[in-house]
Amino acid sequence: MSVAWYPTSDIIEHANWTSFIRHCGLRDYQALEQFASQDAENFWRQLADWLGFRFMKQPSRMLDLSSGIEHPQWCIGGTTNLYVNTLGRAARERPAQPAVIWQGEDGRERYVSYVELDGQAEGLAAGLDALGLGIGDVIAFYMPMLPETAAAFMACARLGCIVLPLFSGFGAEAIAQRLNLSGARAVFTVPKTQRRGQTLAMKSVLDEALRTNTQVRHVIVFDSPDATQPKAQPRDISVHHLTSVSSQAPIRELPAEQAALLMYTSGTTGLPKGAVHTHCGLGIKIGQDARLSLDLKAGERMLWPTDFGWFGGTVTVLGCLSAGATLVIAEGAPTFPDVGRLWRLMERHRVTHFGTAPTLARLLRRDAEASLAEFDLSSLRVIPSSGEAWDTESWSWVMQKVGGGRAPIMNFSGGTEMCAIVASNILFPQKPGSFNGPVPGVGGDIVRMDGTSVGIDEQGELVMRQACIGTTRGLWNDEERYLDSYWRQIPGLWVQGDLASRDQDGYWFLHGRSDDTMKVSGKRVGPTEIENAVIASGKVSEVAAVAIPDSIQGSAIICVAVTAPGIGATNELAAELRDRVASVMGVSFRPRRVVFVPDLPKTRSMKVMRRIIRTTLSGMPWGDLSSLVNPEALAHLAELVPLVKEKR
Repeated sequence: MSVAWYPTSDIIEHANWTSFIRHCGLRDYQALEQFASQDAENFWRQLADWLGFRFMKQPSRMLDLSSGIEHPQWCIGGTTNLYVNTLGRAARERPAQPAVIWQGEDGRERYVSYVELDGQAEGLAAGLDALGLGIGDVIAFYMPMLPETAAAFMACARLGCIVLPLFSGFGAEAIAQRLNLSGARAVFTVPKTQRRGQTLAMKSVLDEALRTNTQVRHVIVFDSPDATQPKAQPRDISVHHLTSVSSQAPIRELPAEQAALLMYTSGTTGLPKGAVHTHCGLGIKIGQDARLSLDLKAGERMLWPTDFGWFGGTVTVLGCLSAGATLVIAEGAPTFPDVGRLWRLMERHRVTHFGTAPTLARLLRRDAEASLAEFDLSSLRVIPSSGEAWDTESWSWVMQKVGGGRAPIMNFSGGTEMCAIVASNILFPQKPGSFNGPVPGVGGDIVRMDGTSVGIDEQGELVMRQACIGTTRGLWNDEERYLDSYWRQIPGLWVQGDLASRDQDGYWFLHGRSDDTMKVSGKRVGPTEIENAVIASGKVSEVAAVAIPDSIQGSAIICVAVTAPGIGATNELAAELRDRVASVMGVSFRPRRVVFVPDLPKTRSMKVMRRIIRTTLSGMPWGDLSSLVNPEALAHLAELVPLVKEKR
C-alpha cells in the first residue's frame, strides 16, 4: 500500500505537535516519544503546562505507580476544576466568538457565544446548587446535541457533580438500567427531538424509565417558556424555573481526581460497564487528543455528527471548549432534509474539522456524492476519524472527494475507557486507513497473547504498556470486572480489545474488535480484510463479516451486505462476492454465505454492531441491545438464520 498524503513544510511548522515539542525543549517527535516513555511523570506535567491546564493548587506529583499500573495515582494533592480549563478560560479569552453553532433539521440556526454559554452554565449551576446537588452527585443527560447540553455539562463540572450521558435514542429499559446502576439523583431532558422529519418523544420515554425509580429526585426539562404540557411527576422542574434563582454558585475547587464523568459502555456480556473519568484526566487527555492529535486550534470550527450519549459527544464538546474552537452541531440525520446538508453546513460555516467514521463515509458516498460539486469545502483543513477500521475505497474517497487531497484524515482510536491510544499524526505521511502509531504517553503496542510484540504484518492485540492519564479510574462499583476486562487477559498490559498490525514501513492498522476476530480452520483473520474485498467490488455499499460456529472448520464466515444503489440482491451477486473474497484472501476464507439486508444494525454513532449480527445468525441470545439505533434490522437478520446454516 502506497503513501496517499504528505504534510507540507508549512503544515509541519505550524502544527500543534511542533509547538509542544519546542515547549519540551526537544529536537523532534522521536525524542518526544522517548521522553514520554522514559519519564512519564514529567511528560504529563509538560503536557499540562503546554495546554495551559490550571491547577488551583499544584500537585506534588503528577504520577505515582506504587499501587500498581492498574491503579495509578494522578495529580497527587492538586486541586482544579474542568470548568476553568475549558469554558471558563475560553469565555475570558474569546467572549464574542461562537462557542456553539446549532442547526435543526428544519434549517433553524442558533449562535451561542462563549460569554453567553458561560452565563447559561453559571445560571444552571446556581439552580442545581439551590436544589442541593453538589460534589459527587450523579446527574444524567437524556439530551440530544444542543447548546443547552454543553451549558448543562459545564454547570455540573462547575459544581463537582458527575455527568452521566445517556444515548438520546435509548428506550425506557436501557435508561432505567443505567439510572439504577449509577444512583443518579437528577436528569436533564427535553420534551422531544427531531430525526428525519419525525418528532421523537424523549420526556415521556424518561417518565416510563423512572416509573419505579426512587433515587432520582429532579427531572429538569429544557422546555419553551410558554410550554403548557402537563407535568408527569412532581419532581419535574422547568429549566426556566431552575435558572430563576437569585443565588450564585462559585466554581468549586475540587481534588484533581474528583470524578467528572460516568460513561457506560456495552460489554459483550453482562451489564453495561461504567467508565469513570476525572477533572484532571479528562482535561489533560482530551486536550492532548483534540489539540495535538487533531491539531485543533483556537478560532477553528468542528462539525462531527455524533450523540452526547457516546464518548464522541464528550470529546467534541470538551475538545472544542479546551481549544477555544467552535462546535457546529447538525441536530438530526446527516442527510435530511436533503443529502447535501453536511456539505452545505461546511461551506456556510467555513468548517475546518469535519469528523467522520467509515460507516458515515460510506453512507455519504452512496447518497451524497452527487451533490459534492455544488459546495465549496476549501475551508476543510483536517478530517478527524474514529470508531472503526477503514476500507481503502472509502478512505480514498473521503481524502480525494471531501478533503480535496489536501486535508489529512486524522485517524485516532481508543475507547470510552481510555480516550485515544493510536492516532495519525499531521507531521507524517499517511497510507489509506493507517495510523502513524501510538499517542505518546500510552505505551501503545501490538502483542501476542503471551505479551510479546508481534512482527511485521502480524495481527495482535492493541495494548497499553504505560499508565495513561485519560484511562478510567475503574468501573463504577465493579472492581473485579475492571481487572478482568482490561488487565488480567495479559497481566501487566491494558488490553483494549482491538486487533491491529503494523507494516514494514511502520504504519499501524486496525482490523476490527478482537472479539470480532474470526478463526477459520486454525487461521485467524479480522473482519476488515473480508469486508474490504467485498466493498472493493463496487456493488455493495456496506458489509459486515462475522463468524458462526461450524462443526468442521470451527467457524464459518458469513457476510451480511447492503447492495449499492441500482444493484440487485441476487444469488449470482452473492456467488460473485464469495469468489472475490476467495481470490483476495485465499480459499480458506471463502464465505459460506453472502446474504443481503436493507440495513445493518448500528449504534447512533454509526458503528456496525457485528456482535449483534453474529449472535443473531448463530441463534444465540442478543445480550445488551441498548445502544442499537435501528432494531428493525434484527427482524431481517432473524429471517436469514435458516439460510446461513445451510452449507454449500
